Amino acid sequence: MANISAKDVYKLRDLTGLGVMDCKKALEEAEGDFDKAIEILRKKGQKVASSRADRAANEGIVLTKIAKDKTFGIILMLNCETDFVSKNEEFINLANNIADIALQNKIKSKEDLLSAKFNGITVAQNINDYMGKCGEKIELSNYEFIEAPLVLGYNHHNGRVAALVGLSKASEKIEEMGHNLAMQIAAMNPIAIDKTDISQDVIDKELDVARELARKEGKTEDLIEKIAQGKLNKFYQENTLLNQEYIMENDKNVIDYIKSIDPETKVIKFYRFALGS
Repeated sequence: MANISAKDVYKLRDLTGLGVMDCKKALEEAEGDFDKAIEILRKKGQKVASSRADRAANEGIVLTKIAKDKTFGIILMLNCETDFVSKNEEFINLANNIADIALQNKIKSKEDLLSAKFNGITVAQNINDYMGKCGEKIELSNYEFIEAPLVLGYNHHNGRVAALVGLSKASEKIEEMGHNLAMQIAAMNPIAIDKTDISQDVIDKELDVARELARKEGKTEDLIEKIAQGKLNKFYQENTLLNQEYIMENDKNVIDYIKSIDPETKVIKFYRFALGS
């Protein structure tokens, strides 16, 4: 067995950020070979992921990042098991590093992001390494991007909610509007841009529920359909972005707000991620 010095153990600890005993055992198993020891520690991280695969990882951080020219933006969710880890500076830095890699390379899928590299290894390996260090399940659960003439994002201060929105035009006043729309999306959680973006299955389900409730209330058949349509219109108002009440000016809806700034601007796409949803 190789003679493992305390200096070697602490050197490996500095390289990996892992515990002294873990580093000592890895060096002993690798017979003093640092590269092999690092690989052993990475495999330990993979074992942590496997052993905790059935654990719920509902805490974490959600964030967006936007390119300097504001034509490309990303939104991601990095999960962990506990609030304690989610507030750890190293966990937050890991999430920001992953977001930076995604933005710099204009990555367009979670799979491509996990295989992208920083610190000389893939994002997936970086996540596994951190799992080995913190002992919790860490997962890049959600990732999306938007590419548009103008992309804006909103990160809520607690890191639990974020929104990304793409618009069809760009200008200084539209940029301010886009920021307000991102806040609207984060706060009000619309499921679609407009009525036409709601699937027929969802519409049919809402109508069926409304009809059944009306029947249970003893409404006559000639009123049931009118009541159901009224409930559907309320569903649109609450759940589609353009038809929602605008949170900053309650006397208008979002489409009225957009028209007051620039009637030609369209919302192309949006995403909203929230922990625990």
